[in-house]
Amino acid sequence: MSTINVTLKSGASPEELDNAKKTVTDQGGKIINEFKLIKGFTAQFPPDNVHSLKTNDHITVEADSEVKTQ
Repeated sequence: MSTINVTLKSGASPEELDNAKKTVTDQGGKIINEFKLIKGFTAQFPPDNVHSLKTNDHITVEADSEVKTQ
Protein backbone atom coordinates (compact mmCIF):
# COMPACT_ATOMS: atom_id res chain seq x y z
CA MET A 1 0.00 0.00 0.00
CA SER A 2 1.15 3.52 -0.68
CA THR A 3 0.83 6.38 1.79
CA ILE A 4 -1.02 9.45 0.54
CA ASN A 5 -2.06 12.85 1.86
CA VAL A 6 -5.57 14.01 1.03
CA THR A 7 -6.56 17.65 1.57
CA LEU A 8 -9.76 19.55 0.92
CA LYS A 9 -9.55 22.27 -1.73
CA SER A 10 -10.63 25.82 -0.94
CA GLY A 11 -14.38 26.30 -1.22
CA ALA A 12 -15.22 22.59 -0.97
CA SER A 13 -17.74 21.45 1.62
CA PRO A 14 -16.67 19.38 4.65
CA GLU A 15 -18.86 16.56 3.29
CA GLU A 16 -16.37 16.14 0.43
CA LEU A 17 -13.67 15.22 2.95
CA ASP A 18 -16.04 12.70 4.55
CA ASN A 19 -16.70 11.26 1.07
CA ALA A 20 -12.95 10.89 0.49
CA LYS A 21 -12.54 9.08 3.83
CA LYS A 22 -15.36 6.72 2.90
CA THR A 23 -13.75 6.04 -0.48
CA VAL A 24 -10.47 5.15 1.24
CA THR A 25 -12.05 2.73 3.69
CA ASP A 26 -14.47 1.23 1.14
CA GLN A 27 -11.57 0.40 -1.17
CA GLY A 28 -9.40 -1.32 1.44
CA GLY A 29 -7.41 1.65 2.69
CA LYS A 30 -6.77 2.83 6.23
CA ILE A 31 -6.73 6.39 7.57
CA ILE A 32 -3.62 6.74 9.72
CA ASN A 33 -3.62 10.44 10.64
CA GLU A 34 -6.14 13.28 10.56
CA PHE A 35 -4.80 16.82 10.27
CA LYS A 36 -5.89 19.45 12.79
CA LEU A 37 -4.73 22.69 11.15
CA ILE A 38 -5.93 21.88 7.64
CA LYS A 39 -8.85 19.78 6.47
CA GLY A 40 -7.27 16.53 5.43
CA PHE A 41 -5.76 13.20 6.38
CA THR A 42 -3.01 10.70 5.64
CA ALA A 43 -3.99 7.21 4.55
CA GLN A 44 -2.51 3.93 3.43
CA PHE A 45 -4.25 3.12 0.18
CA PRO A 46 -3.84 0.51 -2.56
CA PRO A 47 -1.81 2.25 -5.31
CA ASP A 48 -3.97 0.82 -8.09
CA ASN A 49 -7.04 2.57 -6.59
CA VAL A 50 -5.57 6.06 -6.15
CA HIS A 51 -7.12 7.15 -9.45
CA SER A 52 -10.54 6.97 -7.78
CA LEU A 53 -9.49 9.74 -5.39
CA LYS A 54 -7.56 11.82 -7.94
CA THR A 55 -10.69 12.23 -10.08
CA ASN A 56 -12.46 14.06 -7.23
CA ASP A 57 -12.43 17.81 -8.05
CA HIS A 58 -12.83 18.80 -4.38
CA ILE A 59 -9.66 17.25 -2.95
CA THR A 60 -5.92 17.17 -3.60
CA VAL A 61 -4.08 13.84 -3.43
CA GLU A 62 -0.30 13.71 -2.99
CA ALA A 63 2.18 11.00 -2.12
CA ASP A 64 3.29 11.25 1.50
CA SER A 65 7.01 11.94 1.75
CA GLU A 66 9.65 13.40 3.99
CA VAL A 67 10.07 17.16 3.79
CA LYS A 68 13.50 18.70 4.41
CA THR A 69 14.52 22.33 4.85
CA GLN A 70 17.93 23.75 4.22
